[in-house]
Amino acid sequence: MKRFKMLIFLVVGALAGYFYYLFIGCKYGTCPITNNPYTSTFYGLLLGLGFYWAFFTDEKKKE
Repeated sequence: MKRFKMLIFLVVGALAGYFYYLFIGCKYGTCPITNNPYTSTFYGLLLGLGFYWAFFTDEKKKE
């Protein structure tokens, strides 16, 4: 169940990064992160992983 939660956060983060590139993005190509869909998806994935670690790393301490 723990890996499933992490996978959900990673997928949602990656989709958020891609949608940020798609809808907001960078019009003139001067933004290093949002200029490329791969980098914005990767940074979204890292953000999703960070949210997972922030909310679900204390599960072993509660048990």
